[in-house]
Amino acid sequence: MALTRRTVLGSIAAGSALAAVGDTLPAVTPAAYAASPPGDVVGKVTVGYQGWFSCPGDDAPIGGWWHWSRDRFQPPSPGNTTIVSWPDMREYTRGYPTAYPNLGDGRPATLFSSYDQQTVDTHFRWMREHGCDTAALQRFNPFGDEGPTRDAMAAKVRDAAERHGRRFYIMYDVTGWTSMQSQIKQDWTTRMAAYTASSAYARQNGRPVVCIWGFGFADDGRPFAPGPCLDVVTWFKAQGCYVIGGVPTYWRQGVNDSRPGFGDVYRAFHMLSPWMVGRTGTLDGLDWFHANVNVPDLADCAAHGIDYQPCVMPGDLSQGHRRHGDFYWRHLYNMVRLGAQGLYVSMFDEYNEGNQIAKTTETRASTPAGAGIRALDEDGTFCSADYYLRITADGGRMLKGHLALTPVRPTPPVVGDGPPPGTDLARGRPTTASSSLPGYPSPATVDGDPNSYWESANHAFPQWVQVDLGTVGTAGRVVLRVPPSPAWQTRTQTLAVQGSTDGTTWTTLVAEAGRVFDPATGNQVTLTVAASPTRYVRVRFTGNTGWPAGQLSQFEVYAA
Repeated sequence: MALTRRTVLGSIAAGSALAAVGDTLPAVTPAAYAASPPGDVVGKVTVGYQGWFSCPGDDAPIGGWWHWSRDRFQPPSPGNTTIVSWPDMREYTRGYPTAYPNLGDGRPATLFSSYDQQTVDTHFRWMREHGCDTAALQRFNPFGDEGPTRDAMAAKVRDAAERHGRRFYIMYDVTGWTSMQSQIKQDWTTRMAAYTASSAYARQNGRPVVCIWGFGFADDGRPFAPGPCLDVVTWFKAQGCYVIGGVPTYWRQGVNDSRPGFGDVYRAFHMLSPWMVGRTGTLDGLDWFHANVNVPDLADCAAHGIDYQPCVMPGDLSQGHRRHGDFYWRHLYNMVRLGAQGLYVSMFDEYNEGNQIAKTTETRASTPAGAGIRALDEDGTFCSADYYLRITADGGRMLKGHLALTPVRPTPPVVGDGPPPGTDLARGRPTTASSSLPGYPSPATVDGDPNSYWESANHAFPQWVQVDLGTVGTAGRVVLRVPPSPAWQTRTQTLAVQGSTDGTTWTTLVAEAGRVFDPATGNQVTLTVAASPTRYVRVRFTGNTGWPAGQLSQFEVYAA
């Protein structure tokens, strides 16, 4: 199988960062320039769509755990994986069991298959709901063993795009494609050109859109000389196509990630989309690229009548680049104030490189326990699973002039800037405990099931169980329960409630006292909490008249 990871390892240094950061950045009105009028890529938000995940049992021709595992014939696990982020699985009708540990809340760790039509439909529905106009369907060498699966995915994407009113186009990635010069023409003529008849196929300037990604990169996976590359671009233009080039970051100078001598190839494209993934992970770095790379790039494109579609990225979640949305918004803002003709978001579903905008797990409670995979709250700010889709929607509005140009991110991490009133802040959140009996883990206290429960080691008081709310807030009420079954007779548990902002230093929110859990009142105890900033809430047990252990089936926390 051809190489599939497109991050160029070893980010190229951005040099001295600009001093302007935060809301001090100037809201520059972009210079008037348009090589082409608005179409399906000019003036639009395009997202890179891999569609390359498969699982045993999904009927995909390739078989196995395609792109989920290094060894695709073995289930993905912490030691056999290609991913660094975990998808939010709540809207998929089918999940496939893996060899990962259970999620933090005790549920089995399952993953989706792109080969399921429902998965593609779900993704394109998200695109429709969040202003993603066009999907660039990635197509690697289709003459190898993944060819039949790639062919089937093209049909699934066409159907979903037609159903959800989105546009799509074929984006060839030439990585590792030895016979690219002849086979890319053959593939287009005999397979992919037929898709341009679809009402959903993207068109620009009246021409069907095709992108070729990888010409001119200075690495062994793309060793092509300028001549064959120029031949391919010229050939596609002769077929009546509008041709986009996915090119190196330093295409204009022919240095660093770009081979020299490709100037004629780059300037033969109708549109250029320079790669940015792996180039920087800081706000200062984005500003440096804007001033020193993007501004002169656009000037060069304007001088040659070429449209400019810069790559924008949410940041690598696994590396902590995202800054709860500020990194992505800075990139969007910089490219819109630049005057870019369109935006290419990298990527929609790239859980392998951690730069996906598709729905992602919010907390450790919905990621495999102990696997080291970061959730969206990795920096302490709770973000809803759809957060980066919502940022994309606002970025698209800014691009199209429906939202004023602003360096200040207008998109809150949670709709309404917080959970709705009456929301149990602990539900599904990560939990820990001083001890747990086998079969009675601490995540049972936040799973919403009144019959599952946590039980500590017996005859070993004191014991405790705690929940991480994900962000510092002010709790106002704690509700504790044991199973409501009549078999759970009245018991008094001696307990206190503690709070902490850092998980290390604790303050008392509710003083220690005996609390009666009575079946006649639902085996429930409600406690008013002393108002104090807290992120971690702990219940500490020192006695239980019904059993020699701490016991809870539900641990609920509500805002003040």
